[in-house]
Amino acid sequence: MKTLICIKPGEFNYGEKELPVLQKSHAIIKIKRIGICGTDLHAFEGTQPFFEYPRILGHELAGESIEFDDAPGFEKGETVSFIPYFKCGTCIACRNGLPNCCAAIKVCGVHVDGGFAEYLQVPSYALLHGEGLGFDELALVEPLAIGAHSVRRAGVKKDEFVLVVGAGPIGLGIAEFARIAGGNVIVMDVNDKRLNFCASKLKIAHTINPLQDDALEKLKTITNGDMPTVVIDATGNQIAIINAFQYMAHGARYVLVGLQKGEISFSHPEFHKREATLMSSRNATREDFEHVIASMKKGLVQPENYITHRVKFSEVKDNFESWLNPATGVIKAMVEME
Repeated sequence: MKTLICIKPGEFNYGEKELPVLQKSHAIIKIKRIGICGTDLHAFEGTQPFFEYPRILGHELAGESIEFDDAPGFEKGETVSFIPYFKCGTCIACRNGLPNCCAAIKVCGVHVDGGFAEYLQVPSYALLHGEGLGFDELALVEPLAIGAHSVRRAGVKKDEFVLVVGAGPIGLGIAEFARIAGGNVIVMDVNDKRLNFCASKLKIAHTINPLQDDALEKLKTITNGDMPTVVIDATGNQIAIINAFQYMAHGARYVLVGLQKGEISFSHPEFHKREATLMSSRNATREDFEHVIASMKKGLVQPENYITHRVKFSEVKDNFESWLNPATGVIKAMVEME
């Protein structure tokens, strides 16, 4: 079968690999769609933590179930997706129902080879029914589930102000699910095209470009002087993460979704006097995936809004580097298997 391998930062090669042979309690999927994720882009750049080369990337996937073992309720030829975080099942996180942060987690396309291939074998427990959704929609479930998980971590309440820092694909999903949860969403980014997308496509009422606006003053105006009670970072940018500590209301929750390699620092007295909460949000759980699928089926999320670029699998190598450039206007590039 055809594969595309990231040999090292900045270098892809097409190759051939043996077809997977079905293992016990696993399923084989014929890949139909691959969404390009920030993780893939960062791996290509060489800035992705927890990463080793060479690696077959890809974990935003949809396809057809070809063969499976121990997958009750699934049928051959069914349209499926899957949860790409493979758990150990025995560590303290798994025992406490938190497989998304399993101590020995193997993320598809990061720790183990992913879906830049014609076929992929995954644990049967990870399978998701298509629920009548198309391949494009199902390939978008995983990044949206990351956003949904962060909103659930934050415990967003109706009518509270939620600041989402970063309007990349993950940030846009966070904004969507914060809105669905009833929050008054504010999106901050330095890219006006992304902010315009938030306003026109996602109906976000408040946007801020900190390069053009006095972000602190604008936040005070929007929140009637209170400041946001939830701040969620989706940039993975050290400066942006540190700057956002000043945007928290007293009693606020700050959730870090974006990931970077360095350290963060903040004023302990300022953080302490707010009795603030700082937490991370890693991956997502089945509950989040099911929430996203249900939201799509109800029409609360319009997946077609996100797909701005579309290529064939044979064209990925020549186009991939361009998706690192914000000037291309890419939000989500979708790969179609030929």
